[in-house]
Amino acid sequence: MSDKREERRKRDKQLFTGLICLFALMLLCVFALTVKTAVKNSRKHAQAEEASAKQAPEPERESEQDILKDFVLEIPTEEEIESREPETETETETEQETETETETETDSEEEATEKAADKKSGKVPETVEEMLAEMTVEEKAAQLFMVTPEALTESGRVTAAGEATEKALEKYPVGGLVYFSENFVNPEQTREMTKNVQGYAKEISGVPLFLATDEEGGRVARIGENSAFGVEHVKDMASIGETGDVKEAYQAGKTIGKYLWDLGINVDFAPVADVLTNPENTVIGSRSFGSRPEQVALMDLSVMEGLKDENVLPCVKHFPGHGSSVGDTHSGYVSLDKTLEELTATELLPFQSCIDSNVPFVMVSHIALPKVTDSEVPASLSKKVITEILRGEMGYQGIVITDAMNMGAVTSRYDSAKAAVMAIQAGADMVLMPENFSEAYQGVLTALEEGTLEEARVDEAVTRILNVKYKIGI
Repeated sequence: MSDKREERRKRDKQLFTGLICLFALMLLCVFALTVKTAVKNSRKHAQAEEASAKQAPEPERESEQDILKDFVLEIPTEEEIESREPETETETETEQETETETETETDSEEEATEKAADKKSGKVPETVEEMLAEMTVEEKAAQLFMVTPEALTESGRVTAAGEATEKALEKYPVGGLVYFSENFVNPEQTREMTKNVQGYAKEISGVPLFLATDEEGGRVARIGENSAFGVEHVKDMASIGETGDVKEAYQAGKTIGKYLWDLGINVDFAPVADVLTNPENTVIGSRSFGSRPEQVALMDLSVMEGLKDENVLPCVKHFPGHGSSVGDTHSGYVSLDKTLEELTATELLPFQSCIDSNVPFVMVSHIALPKVTDSEVPASLSKKVITEILRGEMGYQGIVITDAMNMGAVTSRYDSAKAAVMAIQAGADMVLMPENFSEAYQGVLTALEEGTLEEARVDEAVTRILNVKYKIGI
């Protein structure tokens, strides 16, 4: 009995073991089948994605400009910066490396092409800084000059702006032109001339011109004295000064400004801020509002406002004051035997009032001030007068322009190149009518190349010029 029982247990045990092995084998088969199906499905999915990718167009790469734009948009606010945890050295280094890589990837040739295309299309940079950055040294140097159309084109009397003017501006993109009586024939001719020359300037350099003239009223009226224009001839400043009526002075400026603007002139070398303290002075004479500095100041401010209200830029002259002199700087050397304290009490008072009212131009004369500068150098070429006194002590930030550099006080002592460089070194921003424009222009370029004239000084001057031009609508 016991043997049979033992044999049965062995059979049962073998049967149980066989069932377990069979069950394990079945599980293994199911697992293998599952894996095979998954692999097959995965391959089909991959093939489908590959086919879809081949058919779909490749997404366009973002341009460098778009990337930079997105980068700018992600700049955090001050609140976000304050709320952030301090960055680790690794994070800071990574950001610096990213910025460096972005700068390195900038294509300089592409930028140059874009700038050239913008200039050709007439597109103007939005800021003075951008404009200055795009200008060549030659273009900057040319902006420092205001010359006659005859000097620009190297021709006789000019009454129109055509091909010769266009070619001259391509060679010398000057900052401005100054017109005299011989350039004005009638209103239609003048409007066409100024319109054409402005068009050429904007097309060539993107920078408009200062178009100026001397229109004071009285005996200095390039247009007012010409009957062909049919405008009101404003009486001399001495007559207006005698009335003491600031409203009449304002109306004089407004009348002049209205017809100048209509003719395309945007700068008037007026009003005269000279205080007539010397009865023997014939150079200024009736061009001055009088002998009392306070009254001259009030009249100057009124004329300035009248011109400004008609969109014409005023230029006060002849700093530091020509009313007490005897000689004429048109002919030769003239000096003023006064100290700075004496000048401040009288001559400088009207100029200071105009400076405080943001006059855009101050014209510096060729009068020498030996008691101020310890030299016989004309004020227009003196760093002491322009930079230290006019800029420093009086706080003037606008455009300093010299009186005409073809006058005897300059030409009797200096050649055109030397005088132009000295004026700019002294702090002048624009050189008016050098005796020989091409020599003066080349003299500035040579001085820049040799380092006797710093490019920073030129940049400073051109920045002031562009600031005014942008304000009036470049």
